[in-house]
Amino acid sequence: MPQKCSKKIRKKRYPSHLSDGAWKAIKPLLPSAPVGRPRKLSMRQVINAIFYVLQTGCQWRQLPRDFPAWSAVYYDFNRWRRDGTWQRLHDRLRARLRQRHGRHKHPSAGCLDSQSVKTTAIPGERGYDAGKKIKGRKRHLLVDTLGLVLAVVVTAASVQDRDGARQLLRHLPGHCKKLRKIWVDGGYSGRLVDWVAQRFRFVLTGVLRPKERRGFVLLPRRWVVERTFGWLNHSRRLSKDYERLMSSSEAWIYLAMSRLMANRLV
Repeated sequence: MPQKCSKKIRKKRYPSHLSDGAWKAIKPLLPSAPVGRPRKLSMRQVINAIFYVLQTGCQWRQLPRDFPAWSAVYYDFNRWRRDGTWQRLHDRLRARLRQRHGRHKHPSAGCLDSQSVKTTAIPGERGYDAGKKIKGRKRHLLVDTLGLVLAVVVTAASVQDRDGARQLLRHLPGHCKKLRKIWVDGGYSGRLVDWVAQRFRFVLTGVLRPKERRGFVLLPRRWVVERTFGWLNHSRRLSKDYERLMSSSEAWIYLAMSRLMANRLV
């Protein structure tokens, strides 16, 4: 009879795995294990599994067997989405990276823009962006001058840029308290500028495209947020909006930026 092989199968290392340095940046910022039965799953393996879904765009049930059970990984992702862990992790990494660049952890200037993306057959709120001719959702992003995300709101694509900006600006987190100037494009002009001037310390400053120029024009300040959208597109999970809930869509954006910042802190 053939003898059974006693060697254990080595788990694969995927390109989406965190390096040791990136894991050191993230590990202290994760919530501690709840009181009670000790945690059996490796926290690092769970985070690597979540980043695998982010980078490959695979379904939760399609996670390779090298990772913990998909249901356990999804449980942690969903629990930390609901309690705001992903956003807190992201905000702490951004503060550290800004200080690494010699900046104050609270920025004084930023850039605001939106991106319309298609959705899939998964149920959920969606709309039609007549300007971009896209049926799906719209990501409203406020970034600092380094392109790091300060706030994000996901809406139906039918929501106008000005209305989406109002939703975002009404609920700005505490780290935006030093903002004094936000650069925007012409789509945010009009009543929104007056509305902001009446309620906030910062002002909206339009960066308009020169009328005499044709084709692609690199606009000052505005290119920063466009680069951030490009960073997000490196993650296949964000190539479209696959989520049922808007909060899940926002969580994936925070996770994509957290992974980027953790790698830069190495």
